[in-house]
Amino acid sequence: MNDLARRLRELHEQPPLVLPNAWDAGSARAIEAAGAQAIATTSAGVAWAHGVDDAGGLDRAAAVAAVRAICAAVSVPVTVDVEAGYGDVARTVREVVEAGAVGVNLEDSTARVLDEPAVHAERIRVARETGGAELVINARTDTYLFGDRTGTIERAKRYADAGADVLFVPGVVDLPTIAELVKESPLPVNVMVGPGAPSVHELAEVGVVRISVGPAITGAAYALATAAAREVLTTGTYETLSIH
Repeated sequence: MNDLARRLRELHEQPPLVLPNAWDAGSARAIEAAGAQAIATTSAGVAWAHGVDDAGGLDRAAAVAAVRAICAAVSVPVTVDVEAGYGDVARTVREVVEAGAVGVNLEDSTARVLDEPAVHAERIRVARETGGAELVINARTDTYLFGDRTGTIERAKRYADAGADVLFVPGVVDLPTIAELVKESPLPVNVMVGPGAPSVHELAEVGVVRISVGPAITGAAYALATAAAREVLTTGTYETLSIH
């Protein structure tokens, strides 16, 4: 196991692992400079940085190129969002590992439709076989995002059996519900946070191991760019930039 892969695994054993997600090499360096011990990417943010929509707008080649640039820019472990594997999980995992990633985030929906658990379990099995024992596999389930919550734990069990290391459940921010998921899940739990979500301290108290922000920072950065540009183009002033 290489040093970065070992470090990423160790960070999961010393929770909480807090991941402010990056979308390009510059944002990754900024996040590392802020003190992050590992970098996670956001597929939505990477897509937006390429000027395309998150829903299928980014292809494998562009995603892998972004991973390569991010890994080259930082010295901490990088775990990457590879959506549902871009149609070929083995090839995608092989290429992002070659680009420097030591973890992957695989989601169980395609084109915003929840896949059958067996379909995603097979993706995880292929990712494990391709990436080896050292790869940290974050199995994302979109049950809460799509309102089909009853099967979450059953999915978690199947994903654990297939070789996943962590269960990622975006779309849930209710602390009692998160605590129940942590209690019932056979895998350590990752949640996605943002304004209105419980604090890192509160999530750690109920046993959450991994905390990420998804595309929230990317969205805020682009919102600032839009607001600053609009101000200078309309009023000719620069107050939006005063936060810096």
